[in-house]
Amino acid sequence: MDKLFEARAVVRGRIDSLRAAMHVHGLAAWIVPSADPHLSEYLPERWQGREWASGFTGSAGTLVVTAEVAGLWVDSRYWTQAEVQTAGTGIEVMKIAGSTSPGHVEWLAEHLPPGSVVGADGAVLSLAAARTLQEKLGAREIALRTELDLFDEVWPQRPGLPAAAVYEHPAPYAPTGRADKLARVRAEMDKAGAQAHFVSTLDDIAWITNLRGADVSYNPVFAAHLLITGQSAELFIGEGKVSPALREQLAADGLTLAPYDQAARALAALPSNSTLLVDPRRITLAFRQAVPQTVRVVEAINPSTLAKSRKSEAEIAFVRQAMEEDGAALAEFFAWFESALGRQRITELTIDENVTAARARRPGFVCPSFSTIAGFNANGALPHYRATEEAHAVIGEPGRTGDGLLLIDSGGQYPFGTTDITRVVPVGKTTREQREDFTRVLKGMIALSRAIFPRGTRSPSLDALARAPIWAGGIDYGHGTGHGVGYFLNVHEGPHGITPHLAPEPHTALEPGMITSNEPGIYRPGRWGVRIENLVLTVPAEKTEFGEFLRFETLTLCPIDSRCIERDMLSADEIAWLNAYHAEVASRVGPLVSGPAREWLESRTRPI
Repeated sequence: MDKLFEARAVVRGRIDSLRAAMHVHGLAAWIVPSADPHLSEYLPERWQGREWASGFTGSAGTLVVTAEVAGLWVDSRYWTQAEVQTAGTGIEVMKIAGSTSPGHVEWLAEHLPPGSVVGADGAVLSLAAARTLQEKLGAREIALRTELDLFDEVWPQRPGLPAAAVYEHPAPYAPTGRADKLARVRAEMDKAGAQAHFVSTLDDIAWITNLRGADVSYNPVFAAHLLITGQSAELFIGEGKVSPALREQLAADGLTLAPYDQAARALAALPSNSTLLVDPRRITLAFRQAVPQTVRVVEAINPSTLAKSRKSEAEIAFVRQAMEEDGAALAEFFAWFESALGRQRITELTIDENVTAARARRPGFVCPSFSTIAGFNANGALPHYRATEEAHAVIGEPGRTGDGLLLIDSGGQYPFGTTDITRVVPVGKTTREQREDFTRVLKGMIALSRAIFPRGTRSPSLDALARAPIWAGGIDYGHGTGHGVGYFLNVHEGPHGITPHLAPEPHTALEPGMITSNEPGIYRPGRWGVRIENLVLTVPAEKTEFGEFLRFETLTLCPIDSRCIERDMLSADEIAWLNAYHAEVASRVGPLVSGPAREWLESRTRPI
């Protein structure tokens, strides 16, 4: 029995186990979201039930199992990956338009008869998602049960809670103390008339407490819940994760510890007639249900979500340092790559190993900020592609190379910043069509980089600026153009995002201090993909009689490969922007590199 056949058989067996458990509990369907009790994007092993049951390794998607159908709902970033990974398992890939589309809810309402019972684990189901389910299913007289966790019944040797130690995010890299941050949150609680505030999202907790951990791959966060009142702040966290010395420091700042599994009990013990502030998009149904009916609940975005998205001047200064170090690492990597091409065996896996090794040589490097995407030609057309030992492309070997485009999307975590960058480089010969695609994407990236817009502009509104040069060629791409980025935190951070998949609500407005990716793309399935990504900082532009205007400062410092450009497609203004950008890269990264890396940097930043 080959490994692929065996893996498919394992998935089919796991789906059968879920169906058997569903039958025992009288369920017509079971919903498995990509979520944990903190509604994280990247999940600790214990809550990777969707991956365990389906074999699909993407970071987003919803599995629904009925007696006859097993469906996996994914957006366009994962269509091809999901089809490959679920082939032969009996799972049907259900393609949805965007990551926020609840396609499985409509499907359940349409396919299940009245009187059916649908199950989902309320401990990992967001309150907002639960309400949508209750509304849509209830209208069809379909009940929803949320007190079960079938994985406890069907997943042998299910991983336990993550146990990595928690550590201090030290000064000067954490310029604002936790006591000051707690005071800031309490001030917002007062404005909302709330005496208590419950926080479950891990990046919010890490930001408020100035603590970091390693419970989630690529994101320096830790599993915990936080209950803040006017007089106290209680951190619910696993035993042994906080050292005695750190516990004393936390206590001095008014932060006490309690067992991780006591958070719901603490909510249930809130005083009658008190008021609790929660974010309905950042809390699970189970925690909301734990709140006594006598407690008034105010629903609003977590104050910390807005606060941490607006980096302070001190944090911004450190982020610029992180970009310089990251740029130096990439200069060393690309210098190696170009010298090794045609002389060494280079695969997509080699790219991942060497770009991570280059970053590891820079001061302060902690870990990658996400799993490196290195896609050659057809693999580059998969926005969230990941090479594996079993399936990867060879880029070059001694004496020969392939021809085409190599897309590399990578990033690093430093105590003084989080980076995320995509570059596309030529390998061997490129075609006119490939270079035209590259240039269209570059034009879109430059258009957004140069944008000036009124303060208060909802971030989704800017998405069309990057798409316009791509639309002009009759082309589009399925993902958003930009996501928020944390400060030594999650590489994907809300509440803002330059994407049509995000509702343009008041809290999505871009504000000074927000860091966002700028990453338009073109993907030709089975052929190649192009994405060019820089991180940009929102900064003041000017004040006029029409109000306050903002613009972007480009943070990322790495050359954009001019060998892929069709120069006659660029305007004089676009060429001037690119030359000025390269001059900035050379002046700031140059002093940090020497030898071949310095020579490569000088070569790739020459004016065009």
